[in-house]
This record gives sequence, C-alpha cells and structure tokens, in this order.
Amino acid sequence: MAREAHLPLTDTDERAALREAVRALGNKYGLDYMIDKADTGEYPTELWREAGELGFVGVNLPEEYGGGGAGLAELAIVEEELAACGTGLLMLVVSPAIVGSIITAFGTDEQKSRWLPGIASGEFIAAFGITEADAGTNSHNLGSTARKVGDKWVLNGNKTFISGVDQADAVLYVATVVDEEGNRGKPALFMVPTDAPGFTANRIPMEVKLAEWQYSLFLDDVELPADALIGSADNGLPQLFMGLNPERVMASAMATGQARFCLDRAVSYARERNVWGTPIGAHQGISHPLAQCHVELELTRLMWQKAAALYDAGLHREAADAANMAKYAAGEISAKSLDQAVQTLGGNGLSTEYGLARMFGASRLPRIAPISREMLLNYVGTNIMGLPKSY
Repeated sequence: MAREAHLPLTDTDERAALREAVRALGNKYGLDYMIDKADTGEYPTELWREAGELGFVGVNLPEEYGGGGAGLAELAIVEEELAACGTGLLMLVVSPAIVGSIITAFGTDEQKSRWLPGIASGEFIAAFGITEADAGTNSHNLGSTARKVGDKWVLNGNKTFISGVDQADAVLYVATVVDEEGNRGKPALFMVPTDAPGFTANRIPMEVKLAEWQYSLFLDDVELPADALIGSADNGLPQLFMGLNPERVMASAMATGQARFCLDRAVSYARERNVWGTPIGAHQGISHPLAQCHVELELTRLMWQKAAALYDAGLHREAADAANMAKYAAGEISAKSLDQAVQTLGGNGLSTEYGLARMFGASRLPRIAPISREMLLNYVGTNIMGLPKSY
C-alpha cells in the first residue's frame, strides 16, 4: 500500500499551541538580545538552553531518546516562530534537523543512545561538516578522506563555512573513504569530537553580524574509533541526503520567519505613519508591494510544509523536490521582504531603532546558503522538468 503524506491546510490544535509557546519564548528575548550577543561575540546560550528545556530543540526526535516524538514539520514551526520574533537559531537547522535526523535513520542503537538524548535536550550540540573550498556543492568531489587503519579511522581534510563549531561538542563530518592504495570510494559520515587531537577550527571573519559564527576546519590525522562511522561506508550519499532535505526545509522555515519579522515591522509602521493626512499604508504604492510579499510568503510556507509532510511520511524522493522549491522561494521572499520593509520606512528603515538594516546580510543569506538559488534552479530544471543537465 502506498504511503501518504497529510498536509493540513490549517494548524492542528497541537501545532497552534506549539506556535504560541515558541512565540512566547522568542518574544521574551527578541531581536535586541540577538544583536547584543552578536556585538559582544557571545552565543545566545540562554535562549538555546531554555528552548531545550521546553522541549523545542528535540521536538522532532524519537521519544525513547528524549525527543518530542513529533516530526520535521514541528521543528520547522519552532524555527519559523523564533525567526519571526527576530531570534532564529541557526543551530536548530544543524543539530536536531541534520545530524539528529541522520543518526535517527542510520545510527546503531548504541549511537542513538549516546548522542540523541543530548541533541534533543540541547545539551549536546552537533555541527555538520560538508562544504569545502574546492568542492562547493559538488559532494562527489570532496577532498577530505577517511582511511581505515586497523580498528580505527584516520581522517584528513578541511572544510569551510561550518556553522557553530565553537559551541559544538562534535561535528558530523563528511569524508571520502580511500583504501590502502589511495583509491577513492564513496562519501561516509563520521562523528568527530571537537576536542579530538588534530582537529583545528578557525573562525571566518564575516560582514554578516549574527550571534552564530562560521568556521574553517582542518583535520590532520584525526583518529576515530570504528563506531564513529554513522551508517555504512558504502552508502554515504543516500545517508547524506537524509540530512540535507531537512536542512532545506529548516532553512526555508527560518527565512519565512525572517520575512514575517520584516513585514510585521513594515505593516505596523505603515498603519501609523501619517504624512498626507492619512496613514501611508492606505496608498497603493505602499500597500500593494507589502501585500505581494505577504502572498509570496504564504506560498513559500505552504511549500516547505508540503516538503516536511512528505519527509515525515518517509517519501524522501518527493520531499526532495518540494524542499528544493521551498528553499528557492524562501530565499527570494526573505530578501524581497526586507527590501520592501526598508523602503516602506524610508530613512527610518536604515536607523538603529528599527533594526531592519542590521538584517540585510541575514535576509540575503538564504539565496546563497545552504545551497545557492542557481543550484536549486538546476535541480528543478533537471530533476523535476527533465531538462538536460548542464554540469
């Protein structure tokens, strides 16, 4: 019997309650809290810890390992609502969504017992290492290698733009398996402790000022026990994409929340700002672009909700199509909403008081990461529409 994905057109009572609870947490901290953390070089530890204590961080993970027993759809709701309050957490995309999903699907019982409870509570943070300077989105051409030496694995290589390594206890690291003759095999996934000898992380200077940072990683003969391998060394790509689809859904939810934050500020301003004897929001030059953003935001949310529903139903091939389209749409509406919000506020849109100008980098980021809009369009053209592959 074919599996089915169920996508409610409105939130269930449980999901509505989840949104309300997360929104209360996000409003408790707010954008000013995140700006202060970014400016002082601190991690939003208090917010992360409280989100974990309330069960939000691990809402998608199995109950038997301390999670909420829900799904990716619920975790994406957590991310969207936090982002809509100006308090989106990048490591929610990584630790429970990518790493937690992969370990849940492919980890041994011992590996699940070792790592999932901490990931679910937020007490154990896992980063994800795939991007390389010379490979980019080409995961078939990774330079990082893993060699089996006796009963151990020895990893070498480097990664770039890896989020949250300073807070992470381990990195789920993607490396190509090589044999004794140096012949390259397939990518495999390894849990690498961040305090392992030979592991070095350097922070990348960025113009985007966020409270979560990017790092370059360097692994020099890092020795790992045999059970650091997650899943099979011969089937790494399907395992890898088990985490990349949740990444796209979560990134879409975060971008949707950011767009909501910007539109909420613009709409509030347009309702009150009076220049020619009436609020500026009464003028179609203001109201129509904001309304257009709202329409596109709602369509984006529907697509990532569809992707999450497909993923939670185990329909991963279909989920990949929806997740890639959602990610494209989210990147566009994230950038567009902030631009229109700033235009609505005029000079105030660039003032410190309203906090919008600080979000330019963050609003532009979803068009680039975790995968660029061009590669998303390549995916749609080739994998969905059947057009010839260009690369």
